[in-house]
Amino acid sequence: MRKSILVTGGTKGIGRAIIERFAAEGFDVFTCSRNEADLLALKASLEAKYPDIHVFVSVADLSKKEEVFRFSNEVKERALPDVLVNNTGIFLPGALHDEPEGNFEFIMHTNLFSAYYLSRAFIREMIQRRSGHLFSMGSIAGLTAYPNGGSYAVSKWAMLGMTKCLREELKPHQIKVTSILAGATLTDSWAGVELPSERFIRAQDVAESVWAAYNLSPQTVVEELIIRPQLGDI
Repeated sequence: MRKSILVTGGTKGIGRAIIERFAAEGFDVFTCSRNEADLLALKASLEAKYPDIHVFVSVADLSKKEEVFRFSNEVKERALPDVLVNNTGIFLPGALHDEPEGNFEFIMHTNLFSAYYLSRAFIREMIQRRSGHLFSMGSIAGLTAYPNGGSYAVSKWAMLGMTKCLREELKPHQIKVTSILAGATLTDSWAGVELPSERFIRAQDVAESVWAAYNLSPQTVVEELIIRPQLGDI
């Protein structure tokens, strides 16, 4: 039976690199984003390169609980993914004490609550099947506080804590849970920054790390994987 992967926010950056890596191995793909044009372009590209796989895309704003539920139900009507990558995220700079009103709620709903609700949507069936691998795309900001990180850093600290809890809860059920904690990665989030590309992590390297962690034997799991630029944090 063909395997499948669900990656939220899969049209760009790390999410797209992960999708490309697994699609190249014959995985069916489920993904979502808020931009329909980007989704359709991704679907067309994947189906052209990998004609034997199935690609399902859906326009969804996962900062909204009802959209998470709708998207998860759309996926469950088609398959129970073997791999779930909670990748949706947003970065809005600012300090906790004076960032714009509403930033905290919006970032937490986008970065954390979406992963909470989506994971819960599939875990029961994964437990029944006794297999599955959950990845949370965290950040170095979830390990080290830094100025102007504000609510984004808080959301990533909380994501790491939630992932640790899921790891403990799901280990008896043969479900693997992994936190990917990446430093500055060359994606659209860093557009306009006057630094050479060599100063950043490649999104493809993060994808290779996810693929490698997924392919370990059943008795082994990568719990946390820290990935930094060779020259250190930016």
